[in-house]
Amino acid sequence: MAEGISDYTKFAIDLRRHMWKAGVEIELRRLIWQIAVMGKYISAKIHESNRKLAGFKNIYGEEQLTLDRSADEILKNHLEDSGFVREYASEEREAIIQIGQGGEKYFVTADPLDGSSLVDTNLAIGTIIGIHKEPILTEGRETLVAAMYIMYGPLITMVYAAGKGAHEFVLNREGEYVLSEDNIRLKERGDIYSLGGLRSEWTPGHLKFVEYLEKESYKLRYSGGFVPDFNQVLIKRGGIFTYPALKENPRGKLRLLFELQPMAFIIEQAGGMATDGKQDILSIKVENLNQRCPVYIGSRFEVEKAKEFLAAA
Repeated sequence: MAEGISDYTKFAIDLRRHMWKAGVEIELRRLIWQIAVMGKYISAKIHESNRKLAGFKNIYGEEQLTLDRSADEILKNHLEDSGFVREYASEEREAIIQIGQGGEKYFVTADPLDGSSLVDTNLAIGTIIGIHKEPILTEGRETLVAAMYIMYGPLITMVYAAGKGAHEFVLNREGEYVLSEDNIRLKERGDIYSLGGLRSEWTPGHLKFVEYLEKESYKLRYSGGFVPDFNQVLIKRGGIFTYPALKENPRGKLRLLFELQPMAFIIEQAGGMATDGKQDILSIKVENLNQRCPVYIGSRFEVEKAKEFLAAA
């Protein structure tokens, strides 16, 4: 062990060892590790694009779009060379693309940089990944075999689930992802909530649900970024994130394939729930890449309570 490495690092469990001990299939754990490494490159690109570091005002619009595309290219290029991925679908692309030779085992979906509009305000953003064992637009919950997200905040953290619980890792100073939270389990009931959409656009059932949360003294925590707000619910062991159906937009805002399915997979592995207000997110058939869906995701009590208010409206 190199001189100067902390005692914590000496005894920490790194990502590859954790997946091996958990019995994750060898090709899947190699793929998860490769994607985690890509987070280092995406983080570097975020810092490069943020002109505040150089003392200049960040010019958004084209700069932001360039950052999204750069993150997408990093993922696509590295997955293309991985040898494990046959098809790649990204929120930044209009169609699924074949990146393998046709015999590879996995199909990957990505939101390369969720919340990129928050970069100039120095808020946390993230990358969301779904790993499927069947072609991406196949119906049914069994297509997802793993999901993960990487969050770029004060620390770079990564949460993955591969059918054996949800686990958080932090990128340390030596460039290794080391275990921070093993087998995260949500409480039955939490005490925080994150709300998307304008209050004036909420439906009556959703409004009554929010009024219930307010009456019960839940704490509002909302950054405007799906990854950090979801992460807070997970790491704080409970609560709810919701972006509901709106009066003028009944399909909500978030994309089913790129954002909601992977996070639903993770939350279920942590003992929570994810629904559109009626049915489980992982039971909804994905009919097209840009399909959007309302979401209530978090600990079981709050999600079930939301379903009650929506059904009664």
